[in-house]
Order: sequence, then structure tokens, then C-alpha cells
Amino acid sequence: IAVLAQRRRPWALWMFVLAALWAVLVIAASSFAWCSSPCSSYAGRRSPAGVAYLGGGATAAATAVGLFRVSGGSDVVMLLGPLAVGVLLTLIYDRIEQDAGEQRRLHSEVSLAQGRLAASERRAGTIEERERVSREIHDTVTQGLASSLLLLEAADRSWPGATSRQDLNQATELLRRSLSETRSVVHELASPGLDASPLSEALHQAATQYVPNTRLLVTGEPRAVSAEVRHTLLRVVQSAAANIQRHASATTTTLTLGFLPRSVTLDIYDDGTGFDPSAAAPPSDAGGYGLRAMRQRVEQLDGVFSVESSPAEGTIVAAQLPAQRTTRDDA
Repeated sequence: IAVLAQRRRPWALWMFVLAALWAVLVIAASSFAWCSSPCSSYAGRRSPAGVAYLGGGATAAATAVGLFRVSGGSDVVMLLGPLAVGVLLTLIYDRIEQDAGEQRRLHSEVSLAQGRLAASERRAGTIEERERVSREIHDTVTQGLASSLLLLEAADRSWPGATSRQDLNQATELLRRSLSETRSVVHELASPGLDASPLSEALHQAATQYVPNTRLLVTGEPRAVSAEVRHTLLRVVQSAAANIQRHASATTTTLTLGFLPRSVTLDIYDDGTGFDPSAAAPPSDAGGYGLRAMRQRVEQLDGVFSVESSPAEGTIVAAQLPAQRTTRDDA
């Protein structure tokens, strides 16, 4: 009957059939009273609360009647005891079921929250990746194309002549580099020559692409830094040098690379027109992303970024990053 009750409906009908058959057995022979426990358990597990209470009460009553008959009808305890035990067991089982239901509800809520958190983390990761790619494109393609545009405009104003031809050649070379770096961003997001050259040489080369007369100073004992730190320093130099070329009208540019016991420092100084950092225009389609991108890059590696400038007094772009040692001599 229990097996049939699990396969067919309604549950209440099969429950009462089972209880009735068991009641007949226990009244006929009180030794069947031990069956009350599995019957009560089945009633609580497979039936609604109201039906479970009725089924449990019926089994307790039948057990009480059977035991009362065994005592010859003279022992009231044999009648009331099973009833009390049946009620107590029913209440205990009901409490257990309530706790189990609460645990299932909490587990469902936790699973739902975990799903939402995972979706949120995926969205955050997507946004972060888009910002990173945006910075890569800004520091490679945009800067190179902007510099090429300035050179072509200068060539247009001075054409014809040897000076214009030199400007055109330099613009062509910058466009070639921009194309190469664009392919690198799309495929590997890696910096060309980053691991092939010493750090100081790579940074100086990046600066002279935009400001040919850049001076290089190295302080401290050159030592290894992590690939991420190298990459960030290179991008900061590229962006700062491009800004100097486009806006500063500087006559002197100095790149200082310093090695400290636990960090590496970078300073890019120019004696150009300068500006008021607090009054800088917000990023737009016309530009303005360079300083923000540099700051984000440095701070993502737990570094410190600062800009010191004022009108007609030049500009200093400074960054300090933790130097993570590697097996390669990056200096």
C-alpha cells in the first residue's frame, strides 16, 4: 500500500487505507502496536500537515485501544500513555519538518544569491576588460595617429621642401608602429619589445618616439620588476610623451627611472607651457583620456600616481609601483 501510495493519488486516501488496515490489526492483536512508528512517519512524510495530524492521531488512538484491551480495561495509563506519546512524536516530527523546510528555503535563497553574484562579477569583469582594452587602444593607436596627424599638418604647411619630406617620413614610420601595436593589442595585448630590451632602454625608446630629445636618468641599482609593472611603466611613458608632443611646446624633457628597495619610480618632466590639473577638461571625443588612463593603470597595481603642473612652469608626471622580482633581469 505504501508503494502504491507513492505512485498514485490522492495521498490522503491511501494514507487512511493504510491506517485503517493497521488499526484493525492492532485492535485484533495488540502486538502490532509497534507498527505505529513507521505509519506515523509515513503520514508525516507523504501527507499534508492536516492529514498527517489525523493519521498520527488515528495510529496513536488505535495503539492506545489495543494496549488498553491487553490490560483488561483496568489500566488507564495504557490508554492515555500511547495517546500522549503519539501527540508528542507528531509535534516533534512536525518541528523537524519545519526546520528542514526552512533549511531548504535558505539553501534556495543562497543559491539564487550566488547566481546573482556570479552574474554581477561577470558583468564587472566585462566592464573592466572593456576599460583595459580602451586604455590599450588610447595608448597605442590613438596617440600614434594623433602624432601622425600633427606631422602631416606641419608637412602641408611647409610643402614643398626637405623639412616637409622629413615630416612625412616620420609620420609614415609612426603609422607603421601604430599598425604593429594595433595587431599586438588585438591578438595578445602585449607591448612590442617589452621583454626584449632592458627596462630603461625600452622606456627611453618609447619616449623618443614622440619627443626625440628626451634625456634619460637612472638612479639606484637596476633590478628585476614584474612584466605587469614593465607594461604599465611603458604605457605611462608613451601617454605622457604624446601629451608633451601635442600640448607642451617643451624644449627640455627628462625621463628619470629610479630603483628603490621595494619599488620603482618614474618621473617625466618637461619645461613646457604647463596647465592647471584641477581645471583639466573632462574626457570627451576630443581627448582627455590620457591622465585618467595613466592613473588607472598605476593604481590597479597598488601604485601611486601624481601630476604636478602650473601654467608656464612645466609639468611632472610621477608614478611609483611595487617592484615584483622575476627570474629575468628586466633592468
